[in-house]
Amino acid sequence: MASKYVIEKAKNGGFKFNLVAANGEIIATSQVYTTKTACKKGIACVQNIAECDVEDQTVEGYEELKKPKFELYQDNRQEYRFRLISRNGKNIVWGEGYTTIAACKNGIKSIKKNAGSEIVDKSREE
Repeated sequence: MASKYVIEKAKNGGFKFNLVAANGEIIATSQVYTTKTACKKGIACVQNIAECDVEDQTVEGYEELKKPKFELYQDNRQEYRFRLISRNGKNIVWGEGYTTIAACKNGIKSIKKNAGSEIVDKSREE
């Protein structure tokens, strides 16, 4: 199985997508969009900016990078997370919490590697 973007209906009636790795693991999840067209634009944004730099906010005195960028940070539960910020400052996708910074960085690498994946629309199946 190849990696893919999976569009699904959200509970509130909108649309969201997950970037799913070849092994079936969810790499990243999007915000909820009000229309399917906007959701597809979100995927296009990931595809266009996935090669951007990583701002490691876990490093004291880190350098704030220009958008677009990945932000790597530690949450209140001490888990490492990332989010992909677009040129206009919107949070396009984010990853699960990781126990190590290395695993979180691998999640970012996986997005970069799989950004060009095909789109599968499962919103019609529900």
